[in-house]
Amino acid sequence: MIELLKVLVCMPFLAYACYSDIKSRRVTNRLWPKMLGAGAIFILYDAYRFGIPYLKWTVISFILIFTFVYILFYLNAFGGADAKVLMVISLILPIYPAMELLGRQLPIFGVPALNLFTFSVFGNSVILTIIVPIGLFIYNLTQPSLKETLKKPHYMFIGYRCPVSKLDKPHIRLMETFEEDDNSVRNRFSTAGTKLDDEVVSRMQEYAEKGLIDERVWVTPGLPFMIPITAGFIAAVIYGDLIFQITLKFLL
Repeated sequence: MIELLKVLVCMPFLAYACYSDIKSRRVTNRLWPKMLGAGAIFILYDAYRFGIPYLKWTVISFILIFTFVYILFYLNAFGGADAKVLMVISLILPIYPAMELLGRQLPIFGVPALNLFTFSVFGNSVILTIIVPIGLFIYNLTQPSLKETLKKPHYMFIGYRCPVSKLDKPHIRLMETFEEDDNSVRNRFSTAGTKLDDEVVSRMQEYAEKGLIDERVWVTPGLPFMIPITAGFIAAVIYGDLIFQITLKFLL
């Protein structure tokens, strides 16, 4: 029951972080002390119940994940909020929360050889990043002017069509570059995207007003990695370490 409560305490914070990440690509730093505070009672209880062995695993879990995410953050491969949530999880759930739910033992695939829960969360999240492209594709299928959207189906996995009048969101980039040429505008795909500063937004609005471009243009959002982290957390609780299982099946 205690292990299940730990998971249930973490979930509202992860859900809010996902919402905030989707909406603004930012998660307030005030969320993580609150999450740690909510989980503190379990940390203290387990320290009292299991003593030194539990504290040892907690310290190992935190130091390893701190070092790992710090390196990724330093290399600009990881966001600050993503790093902080993993560090908090490493304290609340330093090892796997083995528990029984609806008559079934969790995780279904068992605890991996490296019994460090947070590393499984991260590994699972990397695999589950596919959720974002699939989500974008489904979102595009529900939007207006589907006929125009389907003209570039490969774009549908990495971006969406946004009205030119709403190109003021800080977390999006144009998927194409636009060049004016003899009273027309040519556009082509840009791998890095085009940053939307005031000058670019003003120019795009001018092109749309003159009818030189469509009223909707393709944009790509920054990857909301909090979603794969949350999915990785749930997958680790229910199934276990996906990378470990894939590797095991490959070797066997």
